[in-house]
Amino acid sequence: MSSLLWMQCFVRAVETGSFSAVARELGIGQPNVSRHIASLEGHLGVRLLHRTTRRLAMTPEGERYYADVRRALDALEEADSVARGDDVPRGLLRVACSAGLGHWFLRPLVPRFLEQHSGIELELSISDEYVDLVGEGVDFAVRAGALKSSSFLARRIGTSERACVATVRYLARHPEPKLPRDLVHHNCILYTLLASGSVWPFGDTQVSVHGRYRVNTPEGLRAAVLDNMGVGYVPAWMFAQELRDGTVKALLTDYPAPSAEIHLLYPAQRLVPRRASLFMDAIAEAFAAEPLLNKGSLARLLNTTPPRKAPARTKSTRK
Repeated sequence: MSSLLWMQCFVRAVETGSFSAVARELGIGQPNVSRHIASLEGHLGVRLLHRTTRRLAMTPEGERYYADVRRALDALEEADSVARGDDVPRGLLRVACSAGLGHWFLRPLVPRFLEQHSGIELELSISDEYVDLVGEGVDFAVRAGALKSSSFLARRIGTSERACVATVRYLARHPEPKLPRDLVHHNCILYTLLASGSVWPFGDTQVSVHGRYRVNTPEGLRAAVLDNMGVGYVPAWMFAQELRDGTVKALLTDYPAPSAEIHLLYPAQRLVPRRASLFMDAIAEAFAAEPLLNKGSLARLLNTTPPRKAPARTKSTRK
């Protein structure tokens, strides 16, 4: 029993960042929390946490141990719930999501999900930076793009189609590119976290582009395009409204950019708790129902402008 309490203190100290918060949560007093974690470190023979007056930081050994212990505690909690006949999912759920998909599509799902499942806490990390799912104890991630590791299981939930775009105001001052190589004559807005860097692929063709402005967030990229600063290489859904109303134009449509498949990723060797399965199902259902996240989205966007009606014919007065 004591070792289980030690582990609970350690895990919650990592998650709350505070011995005092753990003490209040478990009702055991702050000195006891510190003593329990010290006992755990003594038992293991390794340092798990670096303690300073301002914060707690895990050591490399602590990061690995946290991921394993978090899974073990989740399994124990789920086993207890099943034994009690308690069908209410509980506990902390950690989810990572790429920036654009997170802000535009995943975050709006959170309020209803948490309202439906009052026993779940959700920690959502929205970023295009690399996230170590195992080391950081993340339950699953939502990612668009090529899968790079076989140590994860993947569930496909959508498709993100790309487009090369610019505002009509920018194109009024610069000749519209007809071929991918024409982009070398344009100011291309560079997204610094794009996997291919400053090389933009178009089918079998790749173009090395340049530009005077670089940005590391999808919101910054979108704003730069709308400020008429140049050409962007973007997920088509990012400019859905502007493509519909004609303020932004899709370029080089005869040379389509490769699409990115959207997946739910989770470690192959980790128990998937019920709270994670529920949120994964909710995301998959919502993405499947979103036309912008499925194949053919760009073609549908480019054909949403109603065709002009032909002028009505006047009736002949001949007899």
